[in-house]
Amino acid sequence: MLTILGFAMIVTFLVLIMTKKMSPIAALVLIPALFCVAVGKGAHLGDYVIDGVSSLAPTAAMLMFAIVYFGVMIDVGLFDPVVRGILRFCKADPMRVVVGTAVLAAIVSLDGDGSTTFMITVSAMYPLYKRLGMSLVVMTGVAAMANGVMNTVPWGGPTARAATALKLDAADIFVPMIPALLVGLLGVLGLAYVLGLRERRRLGALRIAHEESVETKEAVLVGAGAGAGGGRPEERPVGGGTSDVDGGEDDDTDLLKGLDPDRPTLRPRLYWFNALLTGTLITAMILELLPIPVLFLLGAALALSVNYPRLPDQKARLAAHADNVLNVSGMVFAAAVFTGVLQGTGMVDSMAGRLVETVPEGLGPHMALVTGVLSLPLTYFMSNDGFYFGVLPVLAEAGAAHGVTPLEMARASLVGQPLHMSSPLVPAVYVLVGMARVEFGDHTRFVVKWAALTCLLILTAGVLFGTI
Repeated sequence: MLTILGFAMIVTFLVLIMTKKMSPIAALVLIPALFCVAVGKGAHLGDYVIDGVSSLAPTAAMLMFAIVYFGVMIDVGLFDPVVRGILRFCKADPMRVVVGTAVLAAIVSLDGDGSTTFMITVSAMYPLYKRLGMSLVVMTGVAAMANGVMNTVPWGGPTARAATALKLDAADIFVPMIPALLVGLLGVLGLAYVLGLRERRRLGALRIAHEESVETKEAVLVGAGAGAGGGRPEERPVGGGTSDVDGGEDDDTDLLKGLDPDRPTLRPRLYWFNALLTGTLITAMILELLPIPVLFLLGAALALSVNYPRLPDQKARLAAHADNVLNVSGMVFAAAVFTGVLQGTGMVDSMAGRLVETVPEGLGPHMALVTGVLSLPLTYFMSNDGFYFGVLPVLAEAGAAHGVTPLEMARASLVGQPLHMSSPLVPAVYVLVGMARVEFGDHTRFVVKWAALTCLLILTAGVLFGTI
């Protein structure tokens, strides 16, 4: 019964948000509450929610301060050179824009954090998509799939979890999978090329007026304070930032002024300080010198204090990014209700156990392949922690009984990550759709089929290369 109710809860949630009958926040809260009562454990709903909130509170804190930190770095112009390079490649060609989105997302994903990847990618590409009239779900879909492939780096999370769960070395899992993952990344780039051609045919290769001024005047950064005027940027006050609260045309107009070379938020004299600070922050995350929420909290405080020493300027920067912070953190805490009920009622364990039981005995020698296939739905419908620490060890034991090594099982478990990154249980996806102003249901309808295809491509390559 728990298995049936668990799947019913997930399907109900997906149907309601994909048909836009409920907002994601409302669905994440009300649907699990209703099913918790249906299971007969309504009296424990409060405990489940508190447990879920407690488990996701560090993630919410990390996202809050990460948004502030990278928002400030965007404001001060740290990413302007990278963005200009992408824009020089993209020009006004929709095909190049989509491919550039995939390339940018893949490069930034090397930091191992999906939220920062999506913040930088959307900030860079959103206004270009808007000005060319391109589909924003193409942007979110391509970015999510590129990040999903790159999320398998050892410091990204899934590989480390698989290594911990099966007591293996992360390098032994990841390094042999590199060829298959490269095939998956090439698949994403190929898909981006095809989608870009489709957009080109739909829109034509439009040219932005005064294209020669793209490098200096193209708008590419979400949340940067808009403004103009004389004098050096450091010498002008930092008021007038847009918080994009209404999400209407006026906000889009503000966004299209984001890379104004005279915007008052720029701090060119502090460029190398900000670059060093960001490099140090990413290095500290990789080395796990401190918990990531603490690192971003310290980084955001330092970035604000050094770049904007005046208190009114700091308040203006915080206000400019408050909308994104509130939307994302609210979504994370709403997701905590969903995950808390799934885990607290035992639905997730029952679902995983039933799926494992359905594997025919004759497929025992092929458990690595089975694990790769199962990783698609399982990592989509549950958290990485639930899959890698709850399901993978069970699958590995079943595989071991048929001579399948834990290393093969661990590698196969990575296959589902391109689809996992669009799961409603992944906080980073709400950063992606929120900043891109895309409905979660629209993103889901578009990306699921392509992400599943990318996963199967990786799985096939892994089998052909002999790593799975």
